[in-house]
Amino acid sequence: MKQALVAFFSATAATKHVADLLAQSIDADLFEIVPKDIYSTNDLDWTNPKSRSSVEMKNPDSRPEIESHVRDIVRYDVIFLGFPIWWYREPSIIDTFVEHHDLDGKIIVPFATSGGSGMGESHKIIQSLVPNAIVKEGRVFDRGVSTETLKKWANKYLK
Repeated sequence: MKQALVAFFSATAATKHVADLLAQSIDADLFEIVPKDIYSTNDLDWTNPKSRSSVEMKNPDSRPEIESHVRDIVRYDVIFLGFPIWWYREPSIIDTFVEHHDLDGKIIVPFATSGGSGMGESHKIIQSLVPNAIVKEGRVFDRGVSTETLKKWANKYLK
């Protein structure tokens, strides 16, 4: 079986909850992508065009700094990459993460939490940032997802 890592960014607790369940259900290592500058409630106000998240998402070159990196990422075959959906795609901090790790040859499987929108073009954007990885389309989960559902979904990528 392939060695898996669940790496995730969670601005609120929803994505963290799903990431924790996923890692437990497939016995994977867990890594939280933590921004150097933590997002405040005001930073996350998507209705404010001047909020930090709004400004970042309007700029495709935005790369918020992250606190740390995965050590020895070479040992993982599959990276389950979790995030909340912001503006119909992954937050810019996910772009920072994928660009700062050697993911060549890795299978990257995005998963997300959302208040109602889908994954959008997330997998295509991530693939463009790491052209030598294999980026799957991914899936959105709600906070109430069962460990059985997560395990069944994830095992497709671990064989």
